[in-house]
Amino acid sequence: MKIGVIGGGQLGRMLALAGTPLGMNFAFLDPAPDACAAALGEHIRADYGDQDHLRQLADEVDLVTFEFESVPAETVAFLSQFVPVYPSADSLRIARDRLLEKSLFRELGIPTPAFADILSQSDLDRAVAEIGLPAVLKTRTLGYDGKGQKVLRDPADVVDAFAELGSVPCLLEGFVPFSGEVSLVAVRGRDGETRFYPLVHNTHEAGILRLSVVSADHPLQALAEDYVGRVLERLDYVGVLAFEFFEVEGGLKANEIAPRVHNSGHWTIEGAECSQFENHLRAVAGLPLGSTAKLGESAMLNFIGEVPPVVEVLGLDECHLHHYGKAFKVGRKVGHATLRCADRAGLERQIAAVQALQGQS
Repeated sequence: MKIGVIGGGQLGRMLALAGTPLGMNFAFLDPAPDACAAALGEHIRADYGDQDHLRQLADEVDLVTFEFESVPAETVAFLSQFVPVYPSADSLRIARDRLLEKSLFRELGIPTPAFADILSQSDLDRAVAEIGLPAVLKTRTLGYDGKGQKVLRDPADVVDAFAELGSVPCLLEGFVPFSGEVSLVAVRGRDGETRFYPLVHNTHEAGILRLSVVSADHPLQALAEDYVGRVLERLDYVGVLAFEFFEVEGGLKANEIAPRVHNSGHWTIEGAECSQFENHLRAVAGLPLGSTAKLGESAMLNFIGEVPPVVEVLGLDECHLHHYGKAFKVGRKVGHATLRCADRAGLERQIAAVQALQGQS
């Protein structure tokens, strides 16, 4: 089976690494000349809206998926005329637009922060008066890893904030006083079978995920599964989906969904019976889903900007290095380490050891 992937970054690379043992081959459509997934399959270098090359991809593969939501939904809709594409264009359209996403959560009874659609500075002024400060102004599409957003803490921050974000459609969200950030990665097959990984505690710096630690019997696991299940059913979703939540007063408030394999699920490569990458491929290919059970205690640390010396990372017990083969650049995700240990105390020691290496690099 040959899988087409829209996007050729590290998520596409890890999909190919998971699919190759299953007898799958890959083709990546990505405009970047140095797409890091290209070493693991055919690289069709073209823009995501290039219909001639999209037709070429459709003609060569058995089905198509995508590795990130910056892909236009129109691209997926176009490809769907010629080849099965999972997740669907409708799932992508909703997940990549914060207003549609939050409106879906509200429709499904999933708690969200207060929010308002912002199409002008006057819209922003009115929304701030209603929602209050602090609040977060975000572009409706394309913002990620802290990009495309601004925290508004006092009235001076509101002045010209719409223009600062490019005068594009935005969403204003009320600030949520939360005790923690968690995410749930789920997978749903073509036949509707659904499986959930354990909740993960996430730590961000400057809007970029730095550390994910797998929870042990989290008291909100069942509630999170209920909320995620509602979205999966409503969208008739196929593949892996990640849902990020804020922990608030013994409950959860929705932050956002990602219609793809997710950074906070990288621990599953070594820390679960079946990784999120293999399970995504199983789902889109119509194969039986794998177990999402965790193996011991696990965590994932991102390497931002540069990877510490390989010999030092590999010198740590039960530390697994994933180097993306990307040029080092400030603020860029260039690799990660997954850690696995028999007990939580040992895991905490491992985390501290990797963090020490990051401080030296």
